[in-house]
Amino acid sequence: MIAQNFAYAAPSNLAEALKLLADPGAKVLAGGMSLIPMMKLRLAAPETLVDLRRVPGLNSIREEGGRLRIGAMVTHYELESTPLVRAKCPLLAEAAANIGDVQVRNMGTLGGSVAHADPAADYPASLRALEATVTLASASGERTVAIADFLIDTFTTALEPGELVVEIGVPIEASGTGVSYKKCLQPASGFALVGVAARIAKTAGKITLARIGVTGLSGNSYRATGVERKLEGTTGADIASAAGGIADGIDANSDIHASADYRRHLARVYASRAITEALARAQ
Repeated sequence: MIAQNFAYAAPSNLAEALKLLADPGAKVLAGGMSLIPMMKLRLAAPETLVDLRRVPGLNSIREEGGRLRIGAMVTHYELESTPLVRAKCPLLAEAAANIGDVQVRNMGTLGGSVAHADPAADYPASLRALEATVTLASASGERTVAIADFLIDTFTTALEPGELVVEIGVPIEASGTGVSYKKCLQPASGFALVGVAARIAKTAGKITLARIGVTGLSGNSYRATGVERKLEGTTGADIASAAGGIADGIDANSDIHASADYRRHLARVYASRAITEALARAQ
């Protein structure tokens, strides 16, 4: 199909972009990997597209205050390949490398993906495990929210009208922490039927920190806090038992790609794999 008619704007600075976005009929064009197909199917019909590619500062990656501050327009490929991200936040680089195909990774952006909040996207599991923050800007100012508060439900976020995702903050990984992202993908789309991100830190042979993020299993990504509690304080000798609770209390998705029971099974399998690899990488 063909998209409905729309106006196009390419602001040259953030203030101009935010002014345009104050119009309820305006929609952000970041990478366009989700928005353009939705427009062609007329599932989305914005009156104005606000293209952010010319806005300076939104594609930067910098280290500040023990964290990486990543601009919303940084592409998946840049996250996958930038030495600073690979060295300081390898979990995010690993998640980026698992997204779609080469064309998608070259065009799609971190901010666009996070704002879209697809329940089968790859970033949410890792961002939850990283306890990331999201910085939002509007004509009235900026605010920063935790990723757990930002991702509310399927395609639903804490973005208010006129707000824009401008930056994602993630911690610089401490020595002794191992990470892993494992997913079972839907072959045609590359989205996760189930994806599990694991961050494991150990000291003197015992796990001192466990953060487990899950995507694809339900209508919203989540942190598997029950699994984390089972792991912390142990040597990690019984990973299968801990991973067995990854889907406890979760209303699993069921569709043409996988039943709810199969997704729960996948979650247990991929949680075990991610935790095992993260633990092996923890030094």
